[in-house]
Amino acid sequence: MQSLKVFQSRKMLALGLLGFASGLPLYLTNDTLKAWMTEAGVSLSSIGLFSLVALPYSLKFLWSPLLDRYVPPIWGRRRGWLLITQIGLTLAIAAMALQQPQRALQLLAVNALVIAFFSASQDIAVDAHRTDLLAPAEMGAGTAVYLMGYRAAIILVGAGALILADYLPWGLVYLLMAGLMATCILVTAFAPEPESVAPPSSLAEAVYLPFRDFLQRFGWRQGLAILLFVVLYRYGDALVNSLTTPFLLQLGFSKTAIGTIRVGMGMVASIVGALTGGAILSQIGINRSLWVFGGLQTLSNLAYLGLAQLGQNYLAMVLTINIENFCGGLGTAGFLAFLMSLCNRQFSATQYALLSSLVAVSRDLLTAPAGKIAESLGWSGFFLFTVAAALPGLLLLPFFAPWNAQRQ
Repeated sequence: MQSLKVFQSRKMLALGLLGFASGLPLYLTNDTLKAWMTEAGVSLSSIGLFSLVALPYSLKFLWSPLLDRYVPPIWGRRRGWLLITQIGLTLAIAAMALQQPQRALQLLAVNALVIAFFSASQDIAVDAHRTDLLAPAEMGAGTAVYLMGYRAAIILVGAGALILADYLPWGLVYLLMAGLMATCILVTAFAPEPESVAPPSSLAEAVYLPFRDFLQRFGWRQGLAILLFVVLYRYGDALVNSLTTPFLLQLGFSKTAIGTIRVGMGMVASIVGALTGGAILSQIGINRSLWVFGGLQTLSNLAYLGLAQLGQNYLAMVLTINIENFCGGLGTAGFLAFLMSLCNRQFSATQYALLSSLVAVSRDLLTAPAGKIAESLGWSGFFLFTVAAALPGLLLLPFFAPWNAQRQ
């Protein structure tokens, strides 16, 4: 098929492998680390505080201008920073083998924070590399293969590290993960470097020019509409995801069924959705993809409304989770391609980091009242509310993504 040809290139293979590199460190400072701490007898209150080591992921926009301004001496502006962050990650993950959670918790926290810092910095470099490398028609496919690699790494580290820890000491498990991280340097060596673009001439320019450039290209009115859209486009989906597990538990589904179907099958459905979205986007363009995928993503929430009416029905649960995750994968492919299309290659590290921080506002802050809304409206009312919550984002599309206009 013509739509599948977009996946058949060296750059797509490289982006999938770089997605794997990006996802690999995530659980090493999260669930995997907390499992180690639990086995070591660390208190639950201390384990809970370790969630703070994830702060670099939320604050990465603060140092993203450095990756736009400075060009490493080897491998270019994008791959050079990938090399630096991956060497840092390899060393920091290997250092975890020396830690003893039951005796030196502060050293463990510092080590985990260093891993999170280099991981967040690698994300900046990967996002900028992907943005600079892809033509508009390739952005959906590039995002899809990146997400496939990213989620494969999460599965491997999330499940594989725990399985290994049943047979090996935790320190050795982290050494093996450091070795796997080191192989990602070979991926960076293989990946093509985007066409060279002159970096900002000073750090000050790297900080303020991304903002000025964005407003000059889109203007205040359209620019604000875009930023509001970035916050709202996936809001309905974020509301559903924030309460899916409590909803399924209250319906009486077992934790095993939820873990197997929602996490396992749901992740596969989201990957298939992202790959399908990338193929479709290459044919219809980014603007139309935002309309089509956004509409399907919104309507998929009605599957949960149907499940709320049916109650504990396993077939309905499987269909609901697959429908929602498949449509969510479509939406993710189109949306991340859109974010990349907004970036100027001269400042893509900073602009993409800032835009992704706005996405986090919807995911982390605006979903905070979700539980209260569900208590007030009941589950059926809540899922209808999530559909309504998605509409403002869709209503903004005519202002900057008209159906018949092609994004350059």
